[in-house]
Amino acid sequence: MKKRILLVDGYNMIAFWQSTRQLFKTSQLDQARNILLTKLNHYAHFENINIICVFDAQYVPGLRQRYDQYKISVVFTEEEETADSYIERTAAELNTAIYMVEVATSDLNEQWTVFSQGALRVTARELEQRVNATKADLDKMSQDIELKTPKIRPFDQKQMNQLKDLMTHLDN
Repeated sequence: MKKRILLVDGYNMIAFWQSTRQLFKTSQLDQARNILLTKLNHYAHFENINIICVFDAQYVPGLRQRYDQYKISVVFTEEEETADSYIERTAAELNTAIYMVEVATSDLNEQWTVFSQGALRVTARELEQRVNATKADLDKMSQDIELKTPKIRPFDQKQMNQLKDLMTHLDN
């Protein structure tokens, strides 16, 4: 089975997702990135998928950075490089017999470019729906798990009284 890789256009997701859209509009990008990366991390763990989230350097000037946060590889492109060009190049490199590559963006030109390279495309809205569905599944699973403190004794009080009665009858 092929290993799944999801390339995400980070600022594109932030601009479209309901939970981050307002933060993007008010230039609270650090907070929006943290929300996005946290949600993608949960999704990556639950779906067992590798995620590379790419952010344009135009919002964070400086040299290219790459680091792993949670289960996600985070890339800030070089100052003159767009996230689109980085994603297109990486999708072409990774799209081999070993990997199944998906690209998450709502940029139609980007979608067609990566699709022509053999990668699958996912819109921002579709990825948000997948992530939210995964969160709902995780919430449901956690509700089903009993989170009570384990019993110290294997018997409750009624069973203890019955056991005492039986022992009394045995002694007689």
